[in-house]
Amino acid sequence: MSTILAMTWKEMLRKKVMLLTLLLTFVFLIAFWFVADTVGKNNPGAGSVHNGSELITRFTNGAFILSLGFFFGAFVIAFLAIFSSFSVIAGEAEQGVMQALLPRPLPRWKWYLGRWLGFVTLGVAYAFILFLAILLITSFHASVPKDPAALVKSFLLFASVVPLLICVSMLGSGIFSALGNGVFMTMLYGAGFLGGMLDKLSGSLRLENDALNVLHNLTGIISMLMPADALQRRMTAELFSLNEIGGLVSLSNGGLSIINISAYPSVSFIVYAVCYTIIAFAVGILHFQRKDL
Repeated sequence: MSTILAMTWKEMLRKKVMLLTLLLTFVFLIAFWFVADTVGKNNPGAGSVHNGSELITRFTNGAFILSLGFFFGAFVIAFLAIFSSFSVIAGEAEQGVMQALLPRPLPRWKWYLGRWLGFVTLGVAYAFILFLAILLITSFHASVPKDPAALVKSFLLFASVVPLLICVSMLGSGIFSALGNGVFMTMLYGAGFLGGMLDKLSGSLRLENDALNVLHNLTGIISMLMPADALQRRMTAELFSLNEIGGLVSLSNGGLSIINISAYPSVSFIVYAVCYTIIAFAVGILHFQRKDL
């Protein structure tokens, strides 16, 4: 199994998708630096805090920069997770690689687990580097949260999208063709993102209560089908401890409007997302055991 894991790392480091991801990350971080610098210059009292109003403004600017960085960082993480694994079964079966490898004394579940661990460890390592880079760039230009517990919880939620997407992607790769699974995963992730945006904006829409309830039910169903965006919103809430500062800072105006506190999921939903990931992994490995290659 360790051989399969190492093989996955070597394969990923040679693939164009990894090169493209690194290139996108480099461009994103350069653009993010200039955005953070521009927003950070609006901080009053750059060297010190003279009153509560300045403290709140500095917090709001920092929150805006970080939330913007993680908003686009989530797309890069999803891009790497999906396009690294969407053809792992179907693509290799079509090319004949699977038929040459699996007749050897290697149980299918070990091959599946080795590939999964390879994709997940690489994705989580990349997520950690990106998470750290966004925090460091923001810290040069604005205030950032420094509570170790909040940072650890927010990183775990930020990186949790990687195993979730890879579990679903590998399951889909055993059911659909490589191209079909790529389209399926892109549309599924896009639907989850759309549901999250509607949930954030629903509070600012002037709708009747019945229409608002229907919208909330719809976004809830979408989030249950693909919990990735909801996990990212919970990550933002944990990073800024929004449930504790909601009465001090306006969460519906200015920079914090894109991280609306009323939209982040509960702890029960996090448990659901964990179960969702485990079930997707278990079904994927059981289906692969029975798949006719």
